[in-house]
Amino acid sequence: MRYLLDTHTLIWALNDIQKIPIKTRKLIQSSSNEILVSAVSFWELSLKSSIGKLELNGYTIEEIKIASVQTGFNMIDLSVDDASSFNHLQANYHKDPFDRMLIWQAISHHIVLITKDSDIKKYITEGLKTIW
Repeated sequence: MRYLLDTHTLIWALNDIQKIPIKTRKLIQSSSNEILVSAVSFWELSLKSSIGKLELNGYTIEEIKIASVQTGFNMIDLSVDDASSFNHLQANYHKDPFDRMLIWQAISHHIVLITKDSDIKKYITEGLKTIW
């Protein structure tokens, strides 16, 4: 099964795994699942860190990327197709553009999004599959 980590889930998976429910933790840690991290999450981390809205506890974005790869997570890019078809996400339950693009990537690539965010979960009306 393929799973896409929301940005907060990525941070917790690398630095504070206890914040993730046991069932979800097992999915992330299972070698039979493909765990994906979007370039969108690294963009979000970089931007929010640079404007002081996010503290990375002494880590750099580059170290988070390296730790993600070492953990076995696979990276997915933000493609031209993703960006140019984003307008098909009609519902607007969430204002955060990073989250909305992660939602769109999950929907358009048929990937389950791992998130705690209850606003994101409302996008089941658009075909989003989530787990937490």
